[in-house]
Amino acid sequence: QVQLVESGGGLVQAGGSLRLSCIASGTIFGPSVMGWYRQIPGKQRELVATSTTGGPTNYADSVKGRFTISRDNDKNTVNLQMNSLKPEDTGVYYCHLRRIIGGREYWGQGTQVTVSS
Repeated sequence: QVQLVESGGGLVQAGGSLRLSCIASGTIFGPSVMGWYRQIPGKQRELVATSTTGGPTNYADSVKGRFTISRDNDKNTVNLQMNSLKPEDTGVYYCHLRRIIGGREYWGQGTQVTVSS
């Protein structure tokens, strides 16, 4: 079993920055995809950014150039640096891990990000 715990959400003005962190604990082995999804009010949960073990990062078009994902495999952490935040970035951000072998997925409890105009 894997547990994911997020931190770092909050309230920020448009144009500001926030850094989200996620630490994974439990039985972690093998390659995986770790990343962030968000749920904006009235919309389905969507991918924000992902990082694959030994592989590429991937970003939603709406955050390219503003958000940066970073991963530390030794510490089992994944971070999301969010700059130039916009009100439309407001939502609940979820940490996600998917095992490449077997495909099992895990979700964090979510952290609220609110960007005021």
